[in-house]
Amino acid sequence: MARILESYALDSWRRASSGFAEVASAVDGAPVARVSSQGLDFGSMVRHARQVGGPALRELTFHDRADILRGLAGALNDAKEELYRLAADTGATRRDNLIDIDGGIGTLFAYASRGRRELPSERFVVEGEVEPLSRSGAFVGVHILSPLHGVAVHVNAFNFPCWGMLEKLAPAILAGMPVITKPATATAYVAEAAMRILLGTKLLPPGALQFACGSLGDTLDHLTGQDVLSFTGSLETSEALRNHPVIGRNAVRFIAERDSLNAAILGPDAGPGTPEFDLFVREVVREMTVKAGQKCTAIRRVLVPDLHEAAVLEALRAALGRIALGDPRLPETRMGALVSRAQREAVRARVAELATEAEIVFGDPGRAKGAGIDPERGAFMGPVLLRCGRPGEAVKVHVVEAFGPVATVMPYGCLEEAVALAARGEGSLVASLFTYDPTAAVTVALGLAPFHGRVLVVDRDCAADSTGHGSPLPGLVHGGPGRAGGGEELGGLRGVFHYMQRTALQGSPARLAGLTRSWIRGAPAPATDRHPFRLGYDELRVGDTIETGSRVVSLDDIEHFARFTGDTFYAHMDEAAAAANPFFPGRVAHGYLILSFAAGLFVDPPPGPVLANYGLDSLRFLKPVSPGDAIRVRLTVKRKTAARKPEYGEVRWDAEVFNQDGDSVARYDLLTMNAREGEPVEP
Repeated sequence: MARILESYALDSWRRASSGFAEVASAVDGAPVARVSSQGLDFGSMVRHARQVGGPALRELTFHDRADILRGLAGALNDAKEELYRLAADTGATRRDNLIDIDGGIGTLFAYASRGRRELPSERFVVEGEVEPLSRSGAFVGVHILSPLHGVAVHVNAFNFPCWGMLEKLAPAILAGMPVITKPATATAYVAEAAMRILLGTKLLPPGALQFACGSLGDTLDHLTGQDVLSFTGSLETSEALRNHPVIGRNAVRFIAERDSLNAAILGPDAGPGTPEFDLFVREVVREMTVKAGQKCTAIRRVLVPDLHEAAVLEALRAALGRIALGDPRLPETRMGALVSRAQREAVRARVAELATEAEIVFGDPGRAKGAGIDPERGAFMGPVLLRCGRPGEAVKVHVVEAFGPVATVMPYGCLEEAVALAARGEGSLVASLFTYDPTAAVTVALGLAPFHGRVLVVDRDCAADSTGHGSPLPGLVHGGPGRAGGGEELGGLRGVFHYMQRTALQGSPARLAGLTRSWIRGAPAPATDRHPFRLGYDELRVGDTIETGSRVVSLDDIEHFARFTGDTFYAHMDEAAAAANPFFPGRVAHGYLILSFAAGLFVDPPPGPVLANYGLDSLRFLKPVSPGDAIRVRLTVKRKTAARKPEYGEVRWDAEVFNQDGDSVARYDLLTMNAREGEPVEP
């Protein structure tokens, strides 16, 4: 008997008793699992997420949530061999599953790292700079991002049961939003196994994560404007979700990643014998055969210059002929099966549509031969390459996606035509260009950009390090306009901010500094009895300030600094030339001399809580300093951020340098690492 998969709702595993869908192995057709969500109370699941999971997550800081993600990733990494074993029945090879399983784990680790490195140890984010709203400076504005008070509903696709689930889960949990996730039925047995590992860690608070194995029932009926619906799959299903009356009426945030007729373009300069030609052929073959072409980012349209078309076809046929189709568990297999026989029949039907405008030049969609293949029970299909000789007049090759090992070669005459053909896909996730010609790179990349979420430019210089056409990365946007869904996922913190509300706060500097726990110019800046460099991280208060004495900058200082550093720029050494410069009244001090003298004014020399100065941000030199000017510094604690290690934390200081007239000559943020409570502060 195939195993009955369970859902996780209201903090317990639940098994349906009826309404099952049968899931078969893509390799041999044997029963693998039975899936049903009947009996789940979706309204209660949504309420549980909002009333229990949401408040619990929002009590945690970004750093707390990042630590949870790191723990989840570690647990999956320790248990991933079981996932690999199960995933073989999806038809994917071990190399294919590396993308799904290790790729998903890597995404969790990446968001854990970004959460610690780029987000504060707070429950909200201050975004951008303070906006002055009055001449006096007594009325200002600032934007913050705070977690929505709803639930994130994730609807995932069959082709990446691990990565697809985790790349949505990571930014939502980091943002502080509970999740209800639904796997695609065809590969739900892999997703359920991964979910059991995640929940078995007990790292997530109650209500933070629920798992609906099967239909989502009436979940959408319970969503509000505080919720997010994120979907990966077909255009038809996406349209049905987007047009659900509750989604429109309640302005539910909707993120879609769907059908995409991605293109790869060979530059005119990249003829046979060039590294770019070989890279192009290799990438097209890889994208056709990895996951048996079942990737939303796979290359579907292969655009080649007229003069290189024959060579490209010959090279592709030769390379595809070397692909070993077979049981994905065999080490010699290069391409496994499609996810199901139904999916194989759907791909065959799409190939038949494409064949009304293009000819098949390699492969037979009706036959599959290879080691360990049972053509009657398995879902195998060999790669199929088509050629459309008149792509400018064709329609179906630009709108019909065969979601399998299928691609169509199309010739073009000029780069502008190549860009126009790529745009006929009506919006795609990714396009790639293979060229070593800088002019071609500019023309094509900028031409493609409005129609694609990502553009990859490959040449001999970056190929060895390139992650390839079809690999979404946590730090880059994954999504695309138009047909691709119009949504965005990943993209570093952009993915996190989809689950947060941007709010403009207005008020006095003092009030907003208190609200944001970040000092704002114009807010109180009380002087401390002790030098702030003598105070540990936990003793420092936002707003603590030191006003230094002054130091005169002499001509001898300027000349000595120039000789000592080697910076003998004329503005520091030649009076006549400096005076002719529209920015300077004559010879002036080096900007870095000003910074060095400023540090000399505010640094407290003996050992103490300040462990390291590790950078400056937002440095601006505002007014020149001439020989004879006197400079002084105001140093204020702007923000404090806990570090990963408990023995120290980051302090961001607002540093402003003034001249003898009170004019600001330089402004910057100084970053230091300071010892926390319990660490010695005296030598």
